[in-house]
Parts: sequence; C-alpha cells; structure tokens
Amino acid sequence: MSEQGVRWTADQVLALAPDDASRKAGSKLGSAGPWSRTGRSREGAVWGLCQGSGTTPYRTVVDLADPSGPAYRCSCPSRKFPCKHALGLLLLWSGGEPLPRAEPPEWAGQWLTERRERLGREKKEEPVADGPAGGAADPEAARRRAERRAERIGAGATELEQRLADLLRTGLALAEQAGYELWEETAARMVDAQAPGLAARVRELGAVPGSGPGWPARLLEECALLHLLDRGWLRRAELPDGLAATVRSRVGLTGTADGPPVRDNWLVLAQYDTADAKLTTRRIWLHGTGSGRTALLLSYGAAGRAPELALPVGLALDAELSAYPDAGRQRAALVKRHAPPEPTPVRPPGVTTVEAAARYGDALRDDPWLESVPVTLDDVVPTPDGDSWQLADADGAAALPLTRSAASRPGLWRLVALSGGAPVKVFGECGHRGFTPLTAWPTGAGEAVALC
Repeated sequence: MSEQGVRWTADQVLALAPDDASRKAGSKLGSAGPWSRTGRSREGAVWGLCQGSGTTPYRTVVDLADPSGPAYRCSCPSRKFPCKHALGLLLLWSGGEPLPRAEPPEWAGQWLTERRERLGREKKEEPVADGPAGGAADPEAARRRAERRAERIGAGATELEQRLADLLRTGLALAEQAGYELWEETAARMVDAQAPGLAARVRELGAVPGSGPGWPARLLEECALLHLLDRGWLRRAELPDGLAATVRSRVGLTGTADGPPVRDNWLVLAQYDTADAKLTTRRIWLHGTGSGRTALLLSYGAAGRAPELALPVGLALDAELSAYPDAGRQRAALVKRHAPPEPTPVRPPGVTTVEAAARYGDALRDDPWLESVPVTLDDVVPTPDGDSWQLADADGAAALPLTRSAASRPGLWRLVALSGGAPVKVFGECGHRGFTPLTAWPTGAGEAVALC
C-alpha cells in the first residue's frame, strides 16, 4: 500500500489466504458491518476492531509498507496466517471503504513501532564474510562432509540401478502386484542415502500403476528418466558444468544462490501452494520487466501453515534476485527489496502455442527431467476438447491441451468466464502433460486474474 492511493484488488488480497476456508471466511468480513474504529497511517498500515461472537472485538492491524511483504497482527486465537480478520480488513480497504487517516491506536502503534525497529536493526546487520574470523564453518570440514554425502548418494544410486534392472527383468506387472510398498521401501533407502530428490521420484513411480489405462508405458518412461538421473550422478564428472549442476539439484543437492544479483521491477505472474503431510511449498513466478527474465521463488511453511513470503498476482516488486546453479537458472533467491510491492498495469510479453511447445522442447536439452516451463500465451481462447479443454490460438492455427489437474480446477471456469469466447493472455506452465493456466489478463484494460 502507498500514500499514492493505489489499492490492491480483491483477488490480490484473497491470494494471501492460507486456504479456501480462510478465503471464504475473510470474504464475509470484507464489508463495514463488523468493523469499528478503522484507520490508516501515512506510513502504510491499516487497523480496526472486528466484532466476533464474543463481547470483546478483535484487534487487527496490517502493515503493508515493509518491502518484505505484508505483516499481520490480530488478537484472535486463530493459528492461520493471515487470519480471516486480517483478510477482511484488507478487503474492506481494497474495496474503497474510506478509512480515515489517523495516528494508530496504542495497541496498533506499539506493534508497528517494535516491528519497524526490529526490521531496522536486521537491515543494518550485514552477513559476516566467510573465514575463521567471522566464525564461518571450517571449509575443510565442509569439504569432507560433502564428500561423505556424495559417497552415500552414489551408493544409493547404484542400489537404485539394481532395483530398476530387477523390475525390468521380472516385468512391469510385478509393480502392479507389489503395490505401493515396493516403491516406499525403495524411497526410504534413498532417504537413508541422503538423496531426497531420488526418493521423491521413486515415490512418484508408486502412483503410476494406478493411474489408469496406458500405465505400463508411463511407468517405463519414468523408470528411464530415473535411470538417466542415476547414471548422470554416477558420471557427473564427465558432464558439462550446467548439466552437472542440474543433476546435483535433481538428486537433492540444491546448493546456494550464486548468480550475480539482478535488480529489476519484478512482476508477480503467479503464486500457488502445494502441500504434503510435512511441508507447504509456495511457488511464486516473477517476470523482470527490464531484464525479460523469468524467475521462480520457493518458500516453505510447516504442515498446516502458509509460508511467510506472499506476493499476490498483479503486483510489481523492486528487488534484487540471485539465481541458483542449475542449467536453466530459473530458481532464484530474493536478495534485497528496495520498495514495497505495488500494483502495476504492466503485462508480460507472450508467444503462440507452437512457440510455447518449442520452448519446452528446447529446455529439455539442458534438463531432461524438467516437468514444465513458464510461458505466457498471447491471444488464446479456452475451448472444449472432448472431455477436456484446450487453449487455442485466436487464428485457429494450433492449440495446447490443458493438463488433467487444470481441467478439474475451479480456475478453469474463471478463465472461461473471463474470455467469454474472446482471446485472452494467459500465463502458466507448459510441459509434456499439457498446459496449466495460472493467471490470465483480458484483452485491453483489466486486472490480472489468478486462476490457482
């Protein structure tokens, strides 16, 4: 938020919600009815009292002025972050409700002051250079640990090669008869070998036999890719540097972001979460309006809690990013933020469906295990395709099928409604299973619409 009066849209606010239940509950609190003593500060904070079922209203304050993203404080007992009251307050503000400018009340002002003082102290604390004087870890000890882990991963990859060979020798039917336990036990062995990337791919194999008609061919394809990754690790010294870095990343050795920092005005293309029993992973796609680069930020939260980093679609962030060492160098770390994220009318440049498919094919040369690439499609129309859907070029020259998961999501109907049969610009992920739309823009003027 800024004193220039630029407000977020309701979609941008709701993109902060940790789950669908919070999104629905927050939407119900986005009107003036339950709120009292609301206000906003010149520095970029909003606050208010929200009447709940009890006699004492909940005290809610949101700080949007910090470049690190929104911060929330509420007196309610919810463990969700942000809670429904924070979402409701932001919806109240984003809907144009005239919140009076004022000095924050004591309960809000104290939290804002303490927070900004703490952020100021953290900003002054520069990372200490590596070396004994700075208390950094012994480089020789770190090298020995890395060698020991590489040996364990090598032993795990060799064992996995033998298990794949046994499977092919006895026949793929064994995989269906043995069930998921066969793969879970193998995955556990890869965890013991400190190769989480191999373990994850092995677990994915366990779901293939139950994936419907044609599963033997899909299982064989996935086994071949896993074999290729195994051989890549065992012969990584013979690979080009970029491909060797990709292999290390795929087996689970991510390394650190070592690319030179790139400062740009980064447009937030998409944000979505995936979760398992232990971890919530947030993926945020960014487009550098000056550099033309596309970057992926990953953020994590414990099971049941949303990651702290939140950058709703349609905002632009003046920041510096540093790339991680893999062939594509798309994953990046957020190094420094120079200003709070702001809404922007800028849209990313797009390509045709044929160019999108070619872009994925080109990327596979550097990373054969790549599931998809980020792509913006220009002037496409969502159209039915038998039991599924596709995105067709407006001139009808070609089309991309949607992935099965995308065709079953509510976001598809938002896309269809936004299009109304007219061409739209769509950002998403294009891979061997099809295209997954994540964000869309209508033809002409209009805000970005999140589809995930």
